[in-house]
Amino acid sequence: MPGLEKSLMVLRCLTFATGLVECLCFAGAVFGWASLVFVLKTDGYFSSLCVNTTTFNATQVLDCSGQDEQFSLVFTIASFMNNFLTLPNGFLFDRFGTTVARLFGTFLYTLGTLMVAFSTAAMSNLLFPALSFLAVGGILFLMTNMQVGNLFGSHRSTIITLYNGAFDSSSALFLVIKLLHEAGVSLRSSFLFLSACSVIHLLRTFFLLPRVRIPYTLPAHYTYGVTCGKSNSLSLEQTTANANTQMTTEETPLNKEPVKPEKSYRECVMSWFFVWHLLWLSVMQLRHYLFIGTLNPMLQRLTAGEPSLVSQYTNAFAITQLCGVLCAPWNGLIMDRHKGKPRAAGESEQEADLRASGLSLFLTALQCLLFSVCASTPYLPLQYLTFILQVLNRSFLYGGNAAFISVAFPSCHFGKLYGLVMALSAVFSLLQYACFAVVNGPLDGDPLYVNIALTLISLLAFIHPLSVFLHCRRLASQRASLSLSNESHT
Repeated sequence: MPGLEKSLMVLRCLTFATGLVECLCFAGAVFGWASLVFVLKTDGYFSSLCVNTTTFNATQVLDCSGQDEQFSLVFTIASFMNNFLTLPNGFLFDRFGTTVARLFGTFLYTLGTLMVAFSTAAMSNLLFPALSFLAVGGILFLMTNMQVGNLFGSHRSTIITLYNGAFDSSSALFLVIKLLHEAGVSLRSSFLFLSACSVIHLLRTFFLLPRVRIPYTLPAHYTYGVTCGKSNSLSLEQTTANANTQMTTEETPLNKEPVKPEKSYRECVMSWFFVWHLLWLSVMQLRHYLFIGTLNPMLQRLTAGEPSLVSQYTNAFAITQLCGVLCAPWNGLIMDRHKGKPRAAGESEQEADLRASGLSLFLTALQCLLFSVCASTPYLPLQYLTFILQVLNRSFLYGGNAAFISVAFPSCHFGKLYGLVMALSAVFSLLQYACFAVVNGPLDGDPLYVNIALTLISLLAFIHPLSVFLHCRRLASQRASLSLSNESHT
């Protein structure tokens, strides 16, 4: 049926392309916070917290540390909600499927954009729920799009990491809003336009994505969405959903290997892989969140408060975020580099995937260490390199996080495990506000010692790739011993 195959490929490519646009233009906008803060300060948000103070030489200066602290708190809460609510969102996705999860995400995202649109300097506190809604709605878009990788089996990890890179790059959306604001377009007009774009999310939900989820591996002639004249293919999805057999379908191996009993959700959570992966994600995520949340006051300090320089470096940071979508596929290619190649005797596909992930985990930890060292150095021109390392590491971090969970654990638990690891890492990320308070209080605005401490903590991330390497070497040793034993018996 060449005609059907061609139409299915067009449908899948359209789903992939529109999903990439959705992640690139909307999903991770909240992480462009540094650009939005510049606009919000211009419009006078939280300006009542700025006070006149007298310096040691009796000159009057405007102290806006209270305003900076409030903006940092807005981002801290939004980034916490972005991760912590991924846990219930994961259960929502696993239990009710794609359509319900995306409708909920679209509702939250639209509500968030409307709240920013109708906020004013007098109602600055609206930013707290608004940014949280944008964050939670955006992560739901990403979560429901990552399953698109299942449509392209041998490139699965590459697509998952590409979508995560697009999620990172979407933080440049607030740069566009900043540039439009400088050109005379109001903040309200920009966010009302984003609200109207929710129509795009609804169209994708009903026409280009399944009602439940995309299985892995893919059944023959699998289709989804609204399909005209293909009731036989559509009924396959409906029958699968009604019979509740998707978990079995997803785990059917391609090479007819004996099916091993799947781990339970509890076994996955209690495994050392999960513990080390959680530590790997948490320490690096804290470093990134503190950097993004304190970028504006850091630039104010390094530029001695020169507005043009602060704007220049803020724009440079936001522009580098666009490169996330270009950097992330490198990680996916590293993880997929073994696909199509013959495996070692007795090695399962999951073991091969796990072995390939070790290099990715190590490179991500190494990037974070280099990024943290540069961010800790109080030299303004060096921050251009810091921005590059930050976007490279961030794209590897989140893409690698999702890809590792997809290869190390049963796919029927993906939503719940992804949600749990993000939720627990969110609790750890609350330390960013404590760090900011320490910098503003006892350290009198100098973040050097906090940055050094975070750099040392980031070394803990190397435990995870080491554990994966040792696990794979142990499995290889067991296979070799078994092979020698079989040869001796024959």
